[in-house]
Amino acid sequence: MYIYPSNLRAKPMMWLWELRDLAILVGAAILAVLSITQLGFTPPAVFVAVYAFLTIRFEDYSIMDFITNACRFFLLRQQQFRWRCGECPSRTSGVISRKNKNQPAG
Repeated sequence: MYIYPSNLRAKPMMWLWELRDLAILVGAAILAVLSITQLGFTPPAVFVAVYAFLTIRFEDYSIMDFITNACRFFLLRQQQFRWRCGECPSRTSGVISRKNKNQPAG
């Protein structure tokens, strides 16, 4: 079942995968079957199964996307924190008002 993207903006999907991921899975599965039958070597089949699981899409998001974004956030990009007081009532453009400063408490 081929589902074309809504409003021609989303990526095309077939079953639970994008077409790009499905093409990678088919190619890797063929190589994995050849390695099992000719060499008796099973790790490529395990990698194909793991990749297939990680790239399943549900509501335009996959486990692979989550892992990629988490690695970028925690490991690969420098985090910068900028503190701004845009909603402070006692400050106007970074200067303390003299009227509020000199008024007696009460």
